[in-house]
Amino acid sequence: MSVLARHLKTLSLVVGLGLFAQGAVFAQDSFELRFNHVLGPNEPFHKGFEAWAERVKERTDGGLTIQVFHSAQLGVEEDIIEQIRQGANIGQNTDAARLGTYVPGIAVVNGPYFVSSLEESFKLADSPTMQEWQAELAEQHGLKVVCFDWVQGFRNFYTNGPVRTPEDLSGQRIRTPPAPIWQESIRALGAEPVAMNFGDVYPGLQQRAIDGAELVYPNITAANLNEVVDHANETKHILLTNFQVVSSQWFDGLPPEYQTALVEECRAAGQATSAEIEEATQTAKATLKERGMTIVEDVDMEAFRAAGEKAYETLGLVEAKNTVQEEIGIKAGQ
Repeated sequence: MSVLARHLKTLSLVVGLGLFAQGAVFAQDSFELRFNHVLGPNEPFHKGFEAWAERVKERTDGGLTIQVFHSAQLGVEEDIIEQIRQGANIGQNTDAARLGTYVPGIAVVNGPYFVSSLEESFKLADSPTMQEWQAELAEQHGLKVVCFDWVQGFRNFYTNGPVRTPEDLSGQRIRTPPAPIWQESIRALGAEPVAMNFGDVYPGLQQRAIDGAELVYPNITAANLNEVVDHANETKHILLTNFQVVSSQWFDGLPPEYQTALVEECRAAGQATSAEIEEATQTAKATLKERGMTIVEDVDMEAFRAAGEKAYETLGLVEAKNTVQEEIGIKAGQ
């Protein structure tokens, strides 16, 4: 081989390696998040998550994409959270009750009568104590809270009979998610909690494995649960604030501008969706009336509020509850 030929071959190899390295860098600038939630495709949250995905894709010029999976297509929530902790590029819509498994104090967000409006829920992001709990989740448990501006509405009891006082729930087996704050909240309010996945609620009610469930109005219409329960009892015992979590390891590997886009668009989409859900709640309520469901509005709210305090006492969360409420401007007993 001539000197010129060897030179050209070497030059070609160098250029090729350079292009390969450049391609590797470009590949590292492309990221994907597979986002899982348990709700159906007709739920307001699903459309909100898709809007979040679209905005992030636009803002990062396709560098960060989010694939949204409804109806727990990627798996059961608790299993997904464990995968997230191991660094998987998966996200999950969850709640403070489940996160309380890792940082007990944060569970107060899903306690009885903790907040009573969207404004109070959104203020939680400014609470120093909430910020400390989020840092602990990220640093010690691998769970990065992207945002928690997704408010699913007030949870009520849906049963086959009227519920106006805590005594009316005595002996009734009510489905709840499998987390201590849920279990103790429902027990404090007078019922017997039964841990069950959301997808099993319809057959559970149909087969009388449970007597009722505590959910939000859009859940009932979306899953046709009015076919297996006939009373909606407006106890409004929990204003359900949802958390969007991803792997801390995965999040830390994103470029700073992608991190900012993911968080800011999560908050914007969450707040917009929360406002839409307030309207969707009224629509769902009207639909259920048309389908023959009895709406019980004359509930003894003071009795339920007083009963709910026992959940915080049982779990040793009274101080945590009072601290956060004070930080966001809720007066004791409000």
